[in-house]
Formats: sequence, structure tokens, C-alpha cells
Amino acid sequence: MPEPPDPASVPAVTPERVLAGLALLVPIVAMLWMSSYDKTDPEAGGVPFFYWYQLLWVPVSAVFTVAAYLLITRDEKARKAVRTTGGAR
Repeated sequence: MPEPPDPASVPAVTPERVLAGLALLVPIVAMLWMSSYDKTDPEAGGVPFFYWYQLLWVPVSAVFTVAAYLLITRDEKARKAVRTTGGAR
């Protein structure tokens, strides 16, 4: 019976996890960088830029969050495969 791989052999930081972190960081940085949207022009339908820019980030943030979730899920499946089968990633 083959011996299960050492948990230390699976790297803690993978490209999927780095990309997921960046995907979660993008909306946060966009909202904290207030000088980029601290203005009234251009207006969209009579709504000042300050407001519609923030509202635009609601669905954009959802897309980034879903992307991060999918990346982490993919990484977890790969980790589980390495743990159970002992195969290389």
C-alpha cells in the first residue's frame, strides 16, 4: 500500500491562491483610492460620477469574488487529489 504524501510537500502558496487574493484585493483598493472618484463629472443619467462609480463596483466586486471562489475551489480539489492519490499536481 503506497504511503500518503507528506502534507508539507503540498506548497502553501500556489498561483491559484495568489490570483484569488489579488481578485479580492482589486475592489478593496479601487474603493479605498478615493481620489480617483472624488468628483461629480461625468454624470450618468443625472447621477454624479462619485455615486455611479461606487454602484458600478457592486457587480464588478461580485465577479471578482466569484473568480476568487473558483480559483480556491480549483486549488482545494488539486490539494485533495495530491493527498488522496499521492499524485503530482
